[in-house]
Amino acid sequence: MWSPAVLTLLIAAGAVLLFVTEWLSVDVVAMLLVVALVVTGVISPQEGLAGFSNEATLTVAFMFVLSAALLKTGALQQVAGLMAGRFRRQPRKATLLLLLVVAFCSAFINNTPVVAVFIPVVNRIAATAKIKASKLLIPLSYASIFGGLCTLIGTSTNILVSGIAIAHGHVGFAMFTLAPLGLILLGLGVLYLTYFGSDLLPNRDGEDSLADKFALHDYLAEIVILNHPDLAGRRIMDSPLVRELDMDIIEVRRAQETFVLPPGDFRLVAGDTLKVRCDRTKILNLKEWVRLVDNSGSLRLMGTGLERDNSSLVEMVVTPNSDFVGKNLREVDFRRSYRAVPLAIRQREETLHEHLYQLPLTPGDVILAEVKSHYLQELQRIEQQQDSPFILLSTDAITDFRRGRFYFVTGLVAVVIGLATAGLLPISIAALLGVCVLVVSRTISMAEAYESIDWKIVFLLAGALSLGRAMSNSGLDASIAELLTGSIFAWGPFALVAGLYLATGLLTEVMSNNATAALLAPVALACADQIGVDPLPLLVTVAVAASASFMTPVGYQTNAMVYSAGRYKFLDFTRIGAPLSLVFWVATTLLVPLLFRM
Repeated sequence: MWSPAVLTLLIAAGAVLLFVTEWLSVDVVAMLLVVALVVTGVISPQEGLAGFSNEATLTVAFMFVLSAALLKTGALQQVAGLMAGRFRRQPRKATLLLLLVVAFCSAFINNTPVVAVFIPVVNRIAATAKIKASKLLIPLSYASIFGGLCTLIGTSTNILVSGIAIAHGHVGFAMFTLAPLGLILLGLGVLYLTYFGSDLLPNRDGEDSLADKFALHDYLAEIVILNHPDLAGRRIMDSPLVRELDMDIIEVRRAQETFVLPPGDFRLVAGDTLKVRCDRTKILNLKEWVRLVDNSGSLRLMGTGLERDNSSLVEMVVTPNSDFVGKNLREVDFRRSYRAVPLAIRQREETLHEHLYQLPLTPGDVILAEVKSHYLQELQRIEQQQDSPFILLSTDAITDFRRGRFYFVTGLVAVVIGLATAGLLPISIAALLGVCVLVVSRTISMAEAYESIDWKIVFLLAGALSLGRAMSNSGLDASIAELLTGSIFAWGPFALVAGLYLATGLLTEVMSNNATAALLAPVALACADQIGVDPLPLLVTVAVAASASFMTPVGYQTNAMVYSAGRYKFLDFTRIGAPLSLVFWVATTLLVPLLFRM
C-alpha cells in the first residue's frame, strides 16, 4: 500500500504533466486533481471542496467584477489612445511611460484585460510612429507582470499564496506586503526593457497588406458561374462548391448588386461572380466547372488589403479565457455568430490556410476574417466585454469614455483597497462590498458580474488549494523541505531563497503560474517551520517567482496573447527574457532576506 506522500507525489506529477502538455484545460485538470486526492483518501471530501469557499478564491472572483466595471468606463482605452502622439516625438521616453502606465493599471486590475486593451493601441502606435510592433508587444506583456508583483490583488497568484498561508494557520499578505520588493523589480524591469531590451527584440519588417502578411494570394480566387446544372440555380448550401470542395463563399456579385457573406439558402444564377476561399489544389480542380478570373481581377485587389466598400478584413486574437479555446470555428459557429468568413489562422509561428474549420484554437491564435463592414461596430462592442473571446487588431477600438462613471468606480476601488489596507475588513469582504455597490447602483448588472468572472481561474484556484492541503496532510511538503533545507540552507538564507526562486521560476515557465504556486507554497511553509524562521520571506519568493515568467510564450497568459500578435518566434522570448529572469533572480535573492528580515 502506497503512503499518502507517495500518492500525493504521483497525483501531483500527473497534474504537472497535464498542465505542461495542455492536453486538458487547466480547470479540468484542477477538478481531476480534487477527485483523485479525495478518492485516494489523501484529503477528505470537505477539504477537497473547501477551496471553493476559500477567501483567496472568492477574492479573485470579486476582483474580476471590479476590474470589469473599471474597464466598462472606457478610461483605459482613453489613456492608451492619448499616448500615441508621444511616440512620434520622444519614442524612448514614451516607451518608458507606456510600461509604467501598464504596470500601474496591472497592479489593481486583472492584467489580461489590460493587455487586451493595449495590444490594438500598440499596433496603431507602431504604425503612426513608424516603428515595429514587435519592439513593443513583449514589453507590454512583461510590464503587466511587473505591476502584478506590487500588490496583493495584482495577480491571482499573490492571492493564492496568501490563501495557502492563511489555510495553514499563518498570516497572509497585506495589500502592499509585496510592494517594497515589487517596486524595485518594477524599476529594474522597466529600465532593462527601455534601455537594453530594445536591442534584443526582433525588428521584423511588416508586409504592405494583410493579404501579403497572411500569404493569401494562393488561397483566394474569384470565379464566374457558367450555365452549369451543378452550379447555376442551386442554393449555396446545396452547391458542390460547399458540399464537395469545402469552399467558403465570401461574396457574390450579380450585375450591379453585391451580396457579402450570403446565407446558405442564397440561390446562385448564371453570370454570378463569386469570391471564394479554399486551398490551391481545389482552386485548380475548379477549372473543369468554372472560368477563373485572371490576376487583373481579384488578385489585383488584394494589394489594398482585400477591403471593399461593404466588407473589411480584421485580425482577431483569441484571448486566454476565450470560449474559442479548445474548439474549432465550426463548433463556435463562427460564420453565423460573427458574420465573418475565416481566411487564415496564424498559430504561433505558422500561418495556416487549409482545414480552418477543423483546427482547434489556442490562446494567442490570430484569425484573419472578412466581415460585413456594418457589423464591425458590433464586433467592437463584443471586444469591450470582460469575457470577450477575441481582441481586434485591425480596427480602431471604441473609446466611449464615461467620466462620471469612471470617478465613481475608481473611488469605489480606492475604498475597497483602503478598507483592506487599514485592516477594517478582510480583502474578500471589502471586494464583495464593492461588487454589491456596483450592482445596487446599476453600474453593472448581475449578468455582467457573472460574465466578468474567469471561472477557469476560480476552478484552478480551488483545485490548487486542495493540492496544498494534500501536501500538508501527507507530509510531502515536509519531505521536500527537508531536502532543500538540508542541502541548501547550510549556505545561508540567501542560498535558500535562491534555490526556492530557481525551482519555482523554472517550473512556471512550462505550466500555469497558479499551479506552480500551489506546489511550492506549502514547501516554503514547511521550510520555514523546519529552520524556525518567519515564512513570509519564502512565501514572497514563491509568489514573485511564480509570476515572473519571461523566457517562454507559454508560461504566462499575457505572453501567449502577444506571441502571434507580434509575429514572434519562441526564441524571441528566451533571448530577451533570460537576462531579465536572471536580473529578477539575483535581485530577489539579495533583497528578500534584507527587506523581510529573514
